[in-house]
Amino acid sequence: MAEKKHLRSSEWFNSSDKKMNFTHRSWLRNQGYPDDYFEGKPVIGICNTWSELTPCNGHLRDFAEIVKRGILEAGGVPLEFPVMSLGETLIRPTSMLFRNLASMDTEESIRGNPLDGIVLLTGCDKTTPSTVMGACSVDLPTIVVPGGPMLSGRFRGEKIGSGSMNWMVKERQKLEGYTDADFMEAEVCVARSIGHCNTMGTASTMATMVEALGLTLPGFSSIPAVDSRKKLFAQLSGRRIVEMVKEDLKLSKILTRKAFENAIITNAAVGGSTNLIIHLTAIAGRIGVDLKLEDFDSIGSKIPLLVNLKPSGKHLMEDFFYAGGLPVVLKELKELLHSDSITVNGKGFSENYEDAVCYDTDVISTLENPLQKEAGIAVLKGNLCENGAVIKPSAASKELMQHKGKAVVFESIEDYHNRIDDPHLDIDKDSVIVLKGVGPKGYPGMAEVGNVDLPEKLILQGVKDMVRISDGRMSGTAAGTVILHVSPESTVGGTLALVQNGDLIELDVANRKLHLDVSDAEIAQRKAAWKAPEPMANRGYVKIYIDHVEQADKGADLDFLVGGSGSNVERDLH
Repeated sequence: MAEKKHLRSSEWFNSSDKKMNFTHRSWLRNQGYPDDYFEGKPVIGICNTWSELTPCNGHLRDFAEIVKRGILEAGGVPLEFPVMSLGETLIRPTSMLFRNLASMDTEESIRGNPLDGIVLLTGCDKTTPSTVMGACSVDLPTIVVPGGPMLSGRFRGEKIGSGSMNWMVKERQKLEGYTDADFMEAEVCVARSIGHCNTMGTASTMATMVEALGLTLPGFSSIPAVDSRKKLFAQLSGRRIVEMVKEDLKLSKILTRKAFENAIITNAAVGGSTNLIIHLTAIAGRIGVDLKLEDFDSIGSKIPLLVNLKPSGKHLMEDFFYAGGLPVVLKELKELLHSDSITVNGKGFSENYEDAVCYDTDVISTLENPLQKEAGIAVLKGNLCENGAVIKPSAASKELMQHKGKAVVFESIEDYHNRIDDPHLDIDKDSVIVLKGVGPKGYPGMAEVGNVDLPEKLILQGVKDMVRISDGRMSGTAAGTVILHVSPESTVGGTLALVQNGDLIELDVANRKLHLDVSDAEIAQRKAAWKAPEPMANRGYVKIYIDHVEQADKGADLDFLVGGSGSNVERDLH
């Protein structure tokens, strides 16, 4: 008979110190828990990112109860706890500023409590990477329950995507005469059920990522939030985490280098968000896998686009699920993926997805007949981005993938808002919009403002896209020829800080080039005259963030959080 695994929670409830056992158990008794809760059952922490201030996660309070059913059925003890919830929709200045803080909340909540396994309830985009990052730093058996996308938006006979519609407001107002009443009606139609964005935006990308990494039950990520199968999978996840504790199937056994490569390949095939780069790099840093910015290009840039979803296509997540969902994509990619990578159910990729069936080839294509031959993230290099910048070719305009134009420079997002619609602004369709001061330290938090709206006068001329460059991010729901994550950022003196109006900038995606057509001598002269801006904060977490955040090419984590520190419970501070 196999030796019974020693549970971490026993250090609280069944240790050799009777006083400590009495203290810990007696306080939990006020919840009415029976004796057998303290007799060697696995204690499972349900990390809940529910909040009424995070609309995308508003249903997770109910989902926690469903997960608890599964844990109890499998012989575990469920204990739910809250962590900081991040919704890109409401929190200012940007939820990305607090991703690392939420990861610290998750990490310390797990490490400091009598938990043997963890269920992460996630939804809006930063709640997924933040909780996974925190869990990686403790390295217990962990499973993810993604909250799921909303149903498809329907407005006056048109299928509209939550998130994607946001970037069309100015255009529809100027070109189609939309009134306040029109937009009020569209607000209800675009978000007509619980769940996160229904496009392949960052939230859906993150859900896809955790399944591709092997951290969810197979097929879980594609299911809409309102579908009863979402509840079924949540309950099964509760059952499975108890078994994972017994098997000691920790995060570090799942999150290998192969798992990260699988996630990069999958992201390319589904047309996922550029934000995956920032988050996946940070997760790799926490679990100890060496993942570099260049890996996203070398591993994923030649992968074909198989999924026809907004913003790279025309359908929405609900359609994706009906077509067969992510299992179909992973089966199609079988020969390109590491099929032996272990997942939370203890099986390898190939075994999990061999029975997947595609029901709509207009939504999910094949490798032989893809929507686009090469769709992954392209990593650019050049004197304008010594440490790299990224672009999402599947969401860009083909005619702008090789382009040279004069820079129109905005020193900050406020400067942009003040001047972009000035009819006297010297800008045309061939200009390159350059936005500074929106990187990790500069904003601070690296906001999703890189896909800035075009000038009103060009929209009225029918211009649909322009080259835009910044050290910020963009929403995964957005499209356009947008160069993002320029590193080093302008606030720390990267070359982006030195760009002036009228400078020629050359973009050549095929050759992975982003070049400022200014001599080295002139750049050096400008750099010598450059002065760093004053920090945006001098107190609290924001100061800690500014002082310690790494650049975009390293995942924008805090430098002192990189690398896991384990789940030891040797010290007792009572």
